[in-house]
Amino acid sequence: MLELYQFELSHYCEKVRLILDYKGLPYRKIEVTPGLGQFDLYRMSGQRQVPVLKDGTEIIADSTAIARYLDQRYPEQPIIPTDPKQRALCFLMEEWADESIGVNARKVMLGAFSQNPEFRKALLPTSTPDFLKTLVEAVPREALDVLGLGAGLGPDAVKAARQTMQQNLESLCALLQDNSYLLGDEPSLADFAVAGLTMYVKFPSGIYLNLPESLQGLGVPGLADDPAYSIFWAWRDRIYTTFRKVAIPSEPASTTGSRPTSINID
Repeated sequence: MLELYQFELSHYCEKVRLILDYKGLPYRKIEVTPGLGQFDLYRMSGQRQVPVLKDGTEIIADSTAIARYLDQRYPEQPIIPTDPKQRALCFLMEEWADESIGVNARKVMLGAFSQNPEFRKALLPTSTPDFLKTLVEAVPREALDVLGLGAGLGPDAVKAARQTMQQNLESLCALLQDNSYLLGDEPSLADFAVAGLTMYVKFPSGIYLNLPESLQGLGVPGLADDPAYSIFWAWRDRIYTTFRKVAIPSEPASTTGSRPTSINID
């Protein structure tokens, strides 16, 4: 069986999960423990980033490389067009999704985290004691802004990311105005890249991820709930309801040293 080494909350991993589900390929999720678990990942793949796909003796790192491998190795339900122009557009759009949507979605989510106490509370595990949730809600925005500035995510960076995401969503709405999918009547790698990489702007509704219930459908205010972008969010909902499989709830992580935690899904 295919094995996907992943972080559940990684939007690049979500891109790959969407592709696997669309192709109907059974796979096992291996949750990599940040830090120690990434050393195991390095020994296996030569790098520390997720996602990594293991198919027998084949080890493939990077979501784009995984997508191309899957389409070549498992050609049923193709995601890369054969027409040269459509193929070129598909790769250009996927690159745009990776480098613009993926990068800026993370920034706007962290911006919402610093500005919105309810957003901070929702990101906490359900097992978090109430008193700690109250403390997290009460952290002053100014303090979080200082921390974000130290990490290169100050107010100006978040503002620029938000403006870029607004432009991206406007462009996507225009592309989807009269089309079922971004390149026409059939889904492609471009669709699954865009759908997965907008996860941080608005988490999908429904049990598609092993996430706290409070995160389902939660999004960045002004981007996830603006009627101007309703065409896009309705399209993404359709991508999920049509192709994404419902996740089996994660079992509690077992303590096995530095080994990743295995999560089986049917």
